[in-house]
Formats: sequence, C-alpha cells, structure tokens
Amino acid sequence: MQQRNFRHLLLGHESLLQMDKINDSSQVRDCLTHTDVAKENKADSNQQIQHTDAAEESKADCSQENMGGLNTKRRHSQSYKTEADDQKQKTGAEAQSSDPWGEGKLKKEPECHMQLDKLFPNQNHTVLIDTNEFMAGRIVPHKGQHVWNSHFVKLPHNYPLQNGIESRWAVTEKALKERKLTRGASAKDVEMAIKTYNHKHKTDWRFNTLYRFYESGSRSYFSSVISKIAQLALTLPSLVQTKIPMLRQNQSHAITMSQEQIACLLANAFFCTFPHRNTTQPGSEYSNFPTINFSSLLSNASPRTLQKLKAIFYYFNTVTEEATKPKGLVTFERICLSQSEFPNWSKQKENMTNLHVYLNGFIEKEGQGMLQVDFASNMIGGGVLNQGLVQEEIRFIQCPELIVARLFTEKLGDNECLKITGAQVYSNTTGYSDSFQCNSPHTDSTQRDEWKRRYCQIVAIDAIKFDDPRQQYSEKNIKRELLKAYVGFKGDPQIPTDYTPAIATGNWGCGAFKGDPMLKALIQMMAAAVAHRDLAYFTFGNKKQAEDLKRTYKLLKSHKVTVGKLYNLLLDYCKHHHHHHHHVKSVSDYISEKMGVHPSQL
Repeated sequence: MQQRNFRHLLLGHESLLQMDKINDSSQVRDCLTHTDVAKENKADSNQQIQHTDAAEESKADCSQENMGGLNTKRRHSQSYKTEADDQKQKTGAEAQSSDPWGEGKLKKEPECHMQLDKLFPNQNHTVLIDTNEFMAGRIVPHKGQHVWNSHFVKLPHNYPLQNGIESRWAVTEKALKERKLTRGASAKDVEMAIKTYNHKHKTDWRFNTLYRFYESGSRSYFSSVISKIAQLALTLPSLVQTKIPMLRQNQSHAITMSQEQIACLLANAFFCTFPHRNTTQPGSEYSNFPTINFSSLLSNASPRTLQKLKAIFYYFNTVTEEATKPKGLVTFERICLSQSEFPNWSKQKENMTNLHVYLNGFIEKEGQGMLQVDFASNMIGGGVLNQGLVQEEIRFIQCPELIVARLFTEKLGDNECLKITGAQVYSNTTGYSDSFQCNSPHTDSTQRDEWKRRYCQIVAIDAIKFDDPRQQYSEKNIKRELLKAYVGFKGDPQIPTDYTPAIATGNWGCGAFKGDPMLKALIQMMAAAVAHRDLAYFTFGNKKQAEDLKRTYKLLKSHKVTVGKLYNLLLDYCKHHHHHHHHVKSVSDYISEKMGVHPSQL
C-alpha cells in the first residue's frame, strides 16, 4: 500500500481542526417518553430507544486498516466541495439538544475529515461502479464477470440453466411483469408472483403482514409502490454487471456500490428472488449467514412488522422517484484483526481519552459525525426481517440500505466487525419494541464525501449474551469484549488522531444481554483509549448511571490510571465478585475503594 507523509498536511491548518461547540444546546426530549422529534430535518431520524434493551442485536464495525483505496488513505484539503456546501448541515452547537458533561472537544466529520484518495478497486476492495466514469462525474455499473460459487453472491439472473427448463430469471421476469404488478396490484397479486418462482413455499408463506398493510392503507399507494419495486427489481441484470464477493470470516474486505444498486438488490429481496436463501437451517448452504429474502417480514403479521413494512414502502417510494432518488455510494467493510494485532491489555500504558456523558440524546442524532456504534447481532441486522425491534433493527429500518449487508456478510467472529459508510435515513420513527412507530418519510440532507457517501459511519459490534450475568466477571469474557470493542473502534494508523472522529455509544450488551452497564462502559473506555479515540456515552435518561460514570471517569483521570492498571483492577474485581457474590460491591465502588477513595468522597 502506498505510504503517505502527512506532516505537511497538518501545518497551517489548525483552524480547520476546530470542532463543533457542544455546550450551546436546546433541551433534548427524554428518550423514555418516546416523544416525536421526527420533524427535525437531521441526518438521522430519531431512534427512540432505550439502549439498555437495544443490546439484543449486534453489528460488527470495521477498522480501516489495510484497505487500499478506502478512506484509509486520506489527506486534508481546504478546497474540496460537496453537494451540501451551500446548505451545511448543523453538526455543532445547533445540532446539540442536550447539555453533556465532558472533558475536551469531540471531533466529528466532516470537520475532521481528510480528503479521500481516488476511488479504485483492488484486492481488498470491490467496487461495483465504473471508477473511470465516476471520476468524470457519472455513476454507472462496472462491467465485469459473474461467478456462480460460494465465494460470491448468487444473483437470481445468473441461475444456471437446466436442459429443457425455462430459466429461473425468465420465470421471475414473467411473474413480475404479468401478475398485474405493473399496475393495480393487490396483495394477492404479489403473493402469487413470489410463489411462482418459490414453489417449495407455496403452502408455508402466508404474507399476512402484506395483506394487513394492503387493507389498512391506500390501495392506490400500495399498487403504485409495488409497481415501482417490481420495475426496479427487473433492472438487476443492467445495474449489477459484475460479481459481488461474500464478506467471509477471517477476511478483511470492502464493497462499495451505488445507492441505486442497493435499491435494486433490496427490491429483489422484497420479491424473494435470491436463490438458495430461504433457509438457514444447520447444514444448509447459508446457515452461517442472515436471511435476505423478505418472506418472514411479509408473512409474520404483527403491529411491529406492519410498522416496518410502512418504512420499507417509504424507502422504495423515495428511491424510485426521480426527484428524490439518491445518487451516491455506500461502503460495507468487514474488518478482521489478526492475533498479532491483539492488544496486551495488562501492559497498555494509555490513559483514558476524553469522555462526554449524555443523560439525554441519541447516538444517531447527537452522535452525528462520529463513529456510531450499532449494538449488533453477530448475524448482521439481527431480527430486522422478523419481529426484532430494538436498537439494531430500528437503525436498519430507518436506513434500509443497511439491510443489503445481510446478502453478503457472514456471521461475525470475535475479532471482527462491519463498518458501513454512507447510509441514508429514509424514515422518521419513534418508540422501540412494541411502542415503535414509523411516522413519516425523512429527507436526509447530510453532506457527502468525495466518494459521494453520506457522512454517516456505523460500526456493528456484537456483545456476548449472558444467560447468567455472573459469567461476565471473568478474564476470558472481559478480554473478548475488549477485543470486540477495539476492532470496532480501531482506526487507520496512517491517519493522525486529529482526523479521527469520536465514538458515539451507550449501554452495549446490557438489557436483554444482561451486561453490567458500568463494566461495559469501562470496557469501551479502555478500547477507545488504546484506539486513541474520544468517547460520547449516552445513558438514555438514566441519571444515576450518568452520575456514576462521571465520578468513575474523574477518579481514573485524576489518578492517571492507565488501561493496563484498570484491566488488572477489573481482574481483581472478578475474583472479588466470585468470592462475595451475595454481598458484592459495584465495579465503580470497588475501583474507588481500591484506590483509597470512598465513593462518598467523590
């Protein structure tokens, strides 16, 4: 990979490193009331979730190392322009709707952005558009070759021909064109079309959600959107003209594609056209992958799936209208750390980085411009295409472009994450779980980088689910969670820390996964320190947790506690917890007493 000297890039640009002010802020609406703030025209619609329960599903984010042609090779520029330069999005004081406690300024993109190198494909990066055309300002598909094997996505229009049998894609085309889907389609027409090329599921796919959605709203709207989804699905052979690699375990690789290509792939997922993807039973070809066809979402009728389908229709209606069709790119990057890159936690000399604690606020709103943590499932997207509706699923429903990651992302290992750059918000929502509501379409005005990706970076990291909460107080499990957080937080060593945005996170792996919120906060603080990144931590209305976190952080800072020392204190705490589980101190009280400070003195 080409080396680049950044020293001259930093000289004379100090004024460009000024970060957003964070203290001028209007009052945030308390997340637990699920108040609707959907009218705000922000980069992310409001994701009203209690992140303590949101840990049910986890995503994997990725560091940018060893990814030639990605934004691992950036240089600062004073002069580059984006499409939103004349209507810059409010990312500083005006975007803050709570008054966080914190030390130091938190860096955000685009203010700390370093200009990207030219977009190009290489062995670590697959690009589905023609990069030469892209340099000329046009987004057109890259013309390559398709491959039908387990290393690449099996696209429906490439299904192998069988002697004397009409091709599967010909059957699909006929079904989507002739089942009245081009005009006046009903839910029954959609069902019959899908079952035409999914014979095995003629009896077990019921499409109850689709029928309820059709009967509960405007039938002309339903028919209009269905027609546009069908037409979009059929453009697959022209929009995707090269192979799409599977992002397999233990392999760092990235895929960049256009938002139009994503929309086309999702239209095919809606109509369940992807072959071999209707089962994930043990021993099946895709048992280690999430589902991608929408059969479960369309079938399992509930208030939750009805609201999800509403958001999906908003998405497809937006991407098929010429006036609102998005014209940018999105990158999906799987990051895998080798064992030689694992930190030796007991010997790390770093001190805690800057921390801001938000009692109120949202990762996707106040954390705009930061690396936003998705409390993911190891199967990316979790239950987004089923009943799940906590942090990960809500984010995927607000930003359906994230769903396409399920097409090619294998289950995440302990040393892996998935980072998605450039996803757009299409729906305003409130609530979570049973209180979730999709309220209206969202207009996303977030600026774009040189690769025409929205300044929105999401990292998916999956926490351990503990059947017994006591299991988390062991060296093995603490090391695992530290590694998972670190792989998600780690940046490119070639990028100076002044150009690395802070991390926006919260109670990762708590709630349903039974994680100790203070322990998880300390783990993320340690991983952030070793990654040399600041942290914005959201407690989502939990005042006691916010105060405990502030006190503990101030204690660690005042005593100059290193990551290594804190790691060893946590191991001591595990022994204490094991021997005194009936009268165990909290981890924060234990640390303060070990340092000779009684909690009442803080």
